[in-house]
Amino acid sequence: MAIRTKRQLSPGQVGDVISRALGRRAVSQREIEAGSFAALWRARLEDGSEVVLKLGPPDDVELLSYERDIIRTEALFYELAGATDVPLPRLLHADLEGPITYLILTAIDGVAWSDAEGGLAEVDRKSLRFNLGRHVAALHQIKGPAYGYPQLAEMTAATWREAFLSMIDAVLADGVRYQAVLPWPVDEIAIAVRAHAHLLDDVVAPALVHFDLWPGNVLLDMDGKPPRIAALIDHERAFWGDPVADFASFDVFGAAEQDEDLLNGYREAGGHLEFTAGVRVRLALYRAYLYLIMLVEEGPRGFHGDLVRQQHERTTKALLEQLQTLTPASRP
Repeated sequence: MAIRTKRQLSPGQVGDVISRALGRRAVSQREIEAGSFAALWRARLEDGSEVVLKLGPPDDVELLSYERDIIRTEALFYELAGATDVPLPRLLHADLEGPITYLILTAIDGVAWSDAEGGLAEVDRKSLRFNLGRHVAALHQIKGPAYGYPQLAEMTAATWREAFLSMIDAVLADGVRYQAVLPWPVDEIAIAVRAHAHLLDDVVAPALVHFDLWPGNVLLDMDGKPPRIAALIDHERAFWGDPVADFASFDVFGAAEQDEDLLNGYREAGGHLEFTAGVRVRLALYRAYLYLIMLVEEGPRGFHGDLVRQQHERTTKALLEQLQTLTPASRP
């Protein structure tokens, strides 16, 4: 399935971009089929090292509001998180101003956790979840100057309540613009969110939130015994906000707040989180936001087919469940 946000370049063009940027000739390159937003290429350089080229979307493609210029956020994420012990690719070069925006990263040999899950022993899975919690706690200790998406002034604010409501309003406006099929009218969704917006004032410091740490964005080194986390990847959705929000994306349709291994690792590494009634409502808000993104992006991305329809139905059901927890029982 062709994805509209993936910039189309020929292998020769990819080689030229990498060679000019690094001053080392790319001798071979192949496109990586993974991912549903940015085009990715892996290249071998003349010295035998390998890199990954991540391309920003074409200039004329339709995007969700929060997606505008998010390659800048990913570059910032590498700058900030690169100073921690969190396993990441290393950013070698970034062009954020040219006609083709891109990042060049060190290539990481690893298997996506989502692909390796079936072959993991339970003891290894528990250890990996523990270490994932530790890594995320380290990310959450990085604090920002304001809340919201760092690359978008209209979605940043001095309070988390103001920033998050601007993020919700933007994705709902995108839903109208792209005629997304949502389970409730957008004005009713906005009312349900705002009914609990006061709880967002409990967030007192803007932490670095990845917001896309599902198992497909965690690479595992399966060659060692036991398996280990080789790298966290795909950081463009990051924002400054509530650390609780990351627990919405760990499993997407799961319940990360019930994962004791994940929580123990998170707390051991300095993460402070107790799932009180108010925190659980905030988590429902962030899950609703994530599901709205997943449903609204179907249109501009050009998603279609049986698997997309199945995913749409599952996401719609999940969104409806979150909305129902945010509204009075009298709402049908």
